[in-house]
Amino acid sequence: MRTNSLKAKIAAGEPALGCFLGLGSPTVAELFSHAGLDWLVIETEHNGLDSAEIEHMLMAMSGSSVVPLVRVPSSSQVFIQRALDMGAMGVVVPMIRSVEEARAVVRATRYPPEGIRSFGPLRASRYSFDNADYLYRANDNIVVILILETPEAAAEMHTIARIPGVDGLWLGTFDLCLGLGLDPLLAPHPEADAVVDRALQVGRETGVAVGQNAFTPELVRTRLAEGYKLIGFGPDYQLLAGLLGEGVGAFRDATGGGAAPS
Repeated sequence: MRTNSLKAKIAAGEPALGCFLGLGSPTVAELFSHAGLDWLVIETEHNGLDSAEIEHMLMAMSGSSVVPLVRVPSSSQVFIQRALDMGAMGVVVPMIRSVEEARAVVRATRYPPEGIRSFGPLRASRYSFDNADYLYRANDNIVVILILETPEAAAEMHTIARIPGVDGLWLGTFDLCLGLGLDPLLAPHPEADAVVDRALQVGRETGVAVGQNAFTPELVRTRLAEGYKLIGFGPDYQLLAGLLGEGVGAFRDATGGGAAPS
């Protein structure tokens, strides 16, 4: 099992740049894996990817040094174990609502006696050729990132961040606004901003990496200055849509063609 360079960066307090992959394409995953990013997250909460498709995307990344992660659909042990057995080196878990749920996520990523993960890593252990190495190293080599996007988790973030095995807190500000009864399309909101500020403070106190997306190069620089350690440049479809929008807009402006056909 190769050493998880993202986990090492987090432990050293170093920032890491990555991207969420929502398009479900192994080709896009392979392209992004050669772009110099530290990590990539395969999105499975908000699209229709099945296990075979996730595995193909993980395979597409294996020719690079990028750290492959999977955003699982929920905190279910089944989803977590399957993602890791297929070769993910960590999980990003949405909609955490309690300290106990956060602890259960960590246990699902660890083999006994530290956790409850069942042994059968298949692709992760190179189809049994590396069984011993994987068994002995996996517990210390898997990244756990919890998405902070519910009022319940926000209220418990100080305790959640101190759970052994939690490496990062990712800020899901859109869902956080919805959970607080706020319109995310009208952000910023003081209530949500206060949660963000507390999360960054918790990250400084605990060493847990706090992350959020940055949709432009300028915002990447801003996130670094704000103290974020996990910065998501993207996601992939937003990068593509943004570039397309700029190109189409430039063409329409230059030709006086008005709005593009839909």
